[in-house]
Amino acid sequence: MKSTTRIQLSFMMFLEFFIWGGWFVTLGTFLGSNLAATGAQTGMAFSTQSWGAIIAPFIIGLIADRYFNAERILGVLHLAGAFLMYRMANVPDFTAFYPLVLSYMILYMPTLALVNSVSFNQMQDPAKEFSPIRVWGTIGWIVAGLTISFIFSWDAQEAIKAGALKNTFLMAGGASLVLGIFSFFLPKTPPKVEQGEKVRIADILGLEALRLLNNRNYLIFFVSSVLICIPLAFYYQQANPFLVEIGMQNATGKMTIGQVSEVLFMLLLPVFLKRYGMKATLLVGMAAWTIRYLLFAFGDVGQYSFMLLLGIALHGICYDFFFVSGQIFTDSKAGPKIKSAAQGLITLATYGLGMLIGFWVAGKISDANLLADGTHSWQNIWVFPAIFAAAVFVLFGLLFKNEKLEAAEVEDVPVVPTEPGAVV
Repeated sequence: MKSTTRIQLSFMMFLEFFIWGGWFVTLGTFLGSNLAATGAQTGMAFSTQSWGAIIAPFIIGLIADRYFNAERILGVLHLAGAFLMYRMANVPDFTAFYPLVLSYMILYMPTLALVNSVSFNQMQDPAKEFSPIRVWGTIGWIVAGLTISFIFSWDAQEAIKAGALKNTFLMAGGASLVLGIFSFFLPKTPPKVEQGEKVRIADILGLEALRLLNNRNYLIFFVSSVLICIPLAFYYQQANPFLVEIGMQNATGKMTIGQVSEVLFMLLLPVFLKRYGMKATLLVGMAAWTIRYLLFAFGDVGQYSFMLLLGIALHGICYDFFFVSGQIFTDSKAGPKIKSAAQGLITLATYGLGMLIGFWVAGKISDANLLADGTHSWQNIWVFPAIFAAAVFVLFGLLFKNEKLEAAEVEDVPVVPTEPGAVV
């Protein structure tokens, strides 16, 4: 690959995840402070990610793969996204905000697959070439959080009260505008499917992979994956409002510790899989969710602030040891003809169905623990997903039988993480 192409793709990845990290992390705090949204309404807003994940395969499979160059669709979607971001920054209430954020996520989620398509189309050896480019996406997410907290201090208590978090949408919208224009100068990525070639809905949704559920072990994993996404949703929806409300300084910037942790634990994942096997790896990932939420439930910004930071740092284990190892397990169970379909199915089930339920439950639990002074009983909120994750841990531990993976399968683990919703 030419160095200029590598720089182009790296910049594309940086902006793609800078945009997402620039508003999604603080969304819950923005909704509560700027729009006086209820917990249920906040859950509705976060669930747009799931609806976007459900609809994205249709946009990619029925439009992008058949008619237009991927880089051109990427440009159009981000230009439209920039306009929606500007509108979201200036809405008066949640009623006006919701259709905008829903429209935005329906447009944004397909871009996660499109940036990968543009990248892979330029690579001779994706296994070696993709990781150094994709890591710039993680860096973009981190830079967005650090910018919000340490450069502009938009998540400081006084700034939040003054409505400063609306600026996160303007920042993300500006980056979306840049990426939208820049996309038209990316290397050409023509349609993958010849015009006139029949594309089945079952192929787009990965339904052919449903036969994997005939395997008892995979069925247990599949159900556990959907269930563990319910407590997962609590972190994305409630963590930033929680940290801000209890008074943590530079909360958004400190939450980027989670992304740094992802990179570090991704490097440890192949070693852990080889030494302890798939079952132990998945169990460690699920156990980390329970421990994290208990740390949030009993930590504070004073003497026990280390518990909050440790809970954030556990994100690498929580995500890598369950979701990334789960992708590897899915790949190992699928035959060569349905590998893509199997990954599509597990993504649809987790980030679609599982997190859709999780965001709804998190909103209800939040409303049930709203106090008269406008604050929340956070200990009660965090204990619920801790218990739920522990129950899934026990269920999985009792029913799932350990399986050994082939050495080649373990060595093919990607060395950089994917944010929720990203397709690799």
